[in-house]
Amino acid sequence: MEMEVVKNLDMDRYMGRWYEIACFPSRFQPKDGVNTRATYTMASDGDGTSGGTVKVLNETWSGGNGKRGFIEGTAYKADPNSDEAKLKEFYVPPFLPIIPIVGDYWVLYVDLEYSCALVGQPSRSYLWVLCRENHMEEEVFSKLVQKAVDQGYDVSKLQRTSHSETPPPVSSDAGVGGDDTKGVWWIKSLFGR
Repeated sequence: MEMEVVKNLDMDRYMGRWYEIACFPSRFQPKDGVNTRATYTMASDGDGTSGGTVKVLNETWSGGNGKRGFIEGTAYKADPNSDEAKLKEFYVPPFLPIIPIVGDYWVLYVDLEYSCALVGQPSRSYLWVLCRENHMEEEVFSKLVQKAVDQGYDVSKLQRTSHSETPPPVSSDAGVGGDDTKGVWWIKSLFGR
């Protein structure tokens, strides 16, 4: 079964903060992560244009100690000439800067308001349910889960992400006092933690 992706994704509207409502567990995300979110911004190429490159900031907080973990990367269209929302994400882990990590980021669904999205990749090993708010109406969540089923995903692996009532502060305010752990979750993932 071939996976269908969004066509003609409006990248400007897609930019901004997205909260992870649910996901498939993965080795590169902490098991006790809460308030997980991603922030996308168009990158400037120095000439005032983005060239289609997106800056990515993934953040999560440890449920055990409340420390913020984050990793920064970039995303770009896998095929600049295609109208499909198939992107590549590129990260350079801080603990091993000579080996970049590249992954697929396919937008499978986004609503007309760009307020919720379903993101996966071709092997169907990863899936994310995203929302502009840190909570989602159950009816909307069920609709997105059904879309994943229709795309051939085994949604029994889907796990909800916990969020506090009030989201953590914006990234520039977070981490004051040395409680950031840049890329530490990547290191822990190597040991299955």
